[in-house]
Amino acid sequence: MDSPIRELLRSPDFLRLWLVGAFANAMRWLEMLASGLFAWEVTGSALAVTVVVAVRQLPLLLLGAFAGAISEAINRKLILMTALVVAAVTSTLLAALATTGHLELWHVAVGNLVSGTMWTTEMSTRRRMVGEAAGPHRIVQAIALDSATNAMTRMVGPLLGGLAFEWLHMKGAYTMTALVQFAGAFALAGLVHSQVTRKLAVARIPAEIWEGLRFAWTKPTILLVFAITVVTNLFAFCYSGLVAPLGLGEFHVSPALVGVLAAAEPTGALIGGTLIAAGFLRMDRRVAFAGGSALFMGTLVIMAVSPFYWLALLVLFIGGFGTAGFGNMQSTLMLTEAPPEMRSRLMGLVTVGIGAGPLGILAAGLLAAPLGPRGAVLVMAVAGLVLTAWLSWALRTRPPKTPSA
Repeated sequence: MDSPIRELLRSPDFLRLWLVGAFANAMRWLEMLASGLFAWEVTGSALAVTVVVAVRQLPLLLLGAFAGAISEAINRKLILMTALVVAAVTSTLLAALATTGHLELWHVAVGNLVSGTMWTTEMSTRRRMVGEAAGPHRIVQAIALDSATNAMTRMVGPLLGGLAFEWLHMKGAYTMTALVQFAGAFALAGLVHSQVTRKLAVARIPAEIWEGLRFAWTKPTILLVFAITVVTNLFAFCYSGLVAPLGLGEFHVSPALVGVLAAAEPTGALIGGTLIAAGFLRMDRRVAFAGGSALFMGTLVIMAVSPFYWLALLVLFIGGFGTAGFGNMQSTLMLTEAPPEMRSRLMGLVTVGIGAGPLGILAAGLLAAPLGPRGAVLVMAVAGLVLTAWLSWALRTRPPKTPSA
């Protein structure tokens, strides 16, 4: 009997969506690190670095819910292809500016804003299409494989970003991302994707978002997904905005080793996600989701006080096993707990939760001024741990009461 992974990889539509997501997301993380390194090189300010990185993710907070509602009305394949083409054109323009010696920090910030706006469609289009292409009986394995691959992109992207910045600087980094994103859009042209669309009523979008929120309020598990998604992105993943100041300013390593540091947590997440996808790790989904988030924040606390680069690298790698549980169950819980007609809207709301990340990055940047990058990460991670513990207790599911005789 074939394994679930082999069955999935024999599906042409799943394979196409999976590979396009892998390459496109790797390029997004490459640009994120390269833009942070460029900001540090130009300004030497941790706050400037966090602002440039935060701008890339800010559209998730502002537009994620709208992207989810729109993805139920417009063909998701068309939305995904458009997002890739716009991001590729943006990267091409930035590469041209860098090649001619005219690239400035505000150009990079605007480019991050445009590409980040396109990124808001990821959860409600490609990630949902991955689950649909796999079918209901393979959805857990499909999301686990896609999440593990996403972890790989967060590993490979920063590694490539550090090397590209050190060897080719910004012109090489953005030329690479432009070519890959154009290729992804071309590859999607042959995708067969059936979707029941409805008329796009822009005036109804706020009401539809509110309907999704009301539904979520009645489901403790879905509410837990939203709440801990916000906390984790706000208080834990904010460390990503300080990777360049930590590596260059605190551990005094090269840009290439900064890329290795940024890739440590995703490497652990890749291994953990692969074990989940292969069925070697099985546990309660809620426990894996909330517990994984807590494990990640605990390792950030240790990383923040680490006196050595290599110890910081090791604990971030261990923290990746926590983000594997968190990332896998985030989409799996949503797709299994929500009815089909609600899924894109609710996935859009999850995108809003992910969009809390730039607020955390900015907060960490402001804290880094008086406390330094280490102190900022420490304060944010401890606050996140406390909130995660409280939310897990407050939103626990209770067994039904046994009727009294």
